[in-house]
Amino acid sequence: MPETGLLIQMLIMLIAIGAFAGVLAGLLGVGGGIVLVPAFFYAFQTLGYDGPQLMQVCLATSLATIVVTSVRSVLSHNKKGAVEWTILRSWALGIAIGAALGVLTAASLRSVTLQGVFGILGIVIGLYMGLGRSEWRLGQEMPKGLRRAVLSPLVGFASVLMGIGGGSFGVPLMSLYNTPIHRAVATAAGFGVIIAVPAVIGFLFLDVVDAPPYTFGAVNLIAFLIVIATTLITTPYGVKLAHAMDPKPLKRVFAVFLTLVALNMLRKALGY
Repeated sequence: MPETGLLIQMLIMLIAIGAFAGVLAGLLGVGGGIVLVPAFFYAFQTLGYDGPQLMQVCLATSLATIVVTSVRSVLSHNKKGAVEWTILRSWALGIAIGAALGVLTAASLRSVTLQGVFGILGIVIGLYMGLGRSEWRLGQEMPKGLRRAVLSPLVGFASVLMGIGGGSFGVPLMSLYNTPIHRAVATAAGFGVIIAVPAVIGFLFLDVVDAPPYTFGAVNLIAFLIVIATTLITTPYGVKLAHAMDPKPLKRVFAVFLTLVALNMLRKALGY
């Protein structure tokens, strides 16, 4: 049983992480995982839980929160008729297969390797957020056939290795293939469910060494519950802020912030 003081520190840090992630999600439409994974990593590491599978715990716990938030999001978007169910159904199998492969890969990698993966992919996402243009196109409709068979597992695979839902890869992909942005965001929430559910089930069977307290498989129950509770409270405030100001400049600021966080994660992975 961990010391009471350590548990209190852990609770305070997780409440702050959940509150921050909720505000960002409401303000910028950014998926929580892109914030939660590095935040969990630095929090648990600061508290002394720096085991060889720490990144697996961060990824799995982030994905567990995404199960809840993505289900809520896709149901909300569906009420407005914004979900492209044709895309979701046709991409679901490939994404789920990629997510399952992502769990198997993540389970076999060292924490430091996963830090490097997160760092590289985080830099790519940060650069796209900061420099991407809404008019960029790769095609006039979503890929089918062989291209879909290749791209759909890649979305699931890369998302699990970063502990994120469907937004960071799904929204840019759909936008590049001429899907209106509000429909891309709504449909990507469905991607998040398809990614997170099989991934979390797989991570629950992972045996983690030196995990933080109350970790089941690779999912930390305390972090999961606190983050879900705090994001429910703070996300509406982020939405209000988004309506009160122009979020575009803030999104570019966040892109810089994400790139710096990813670079720092990569630096640690390389041993500097």
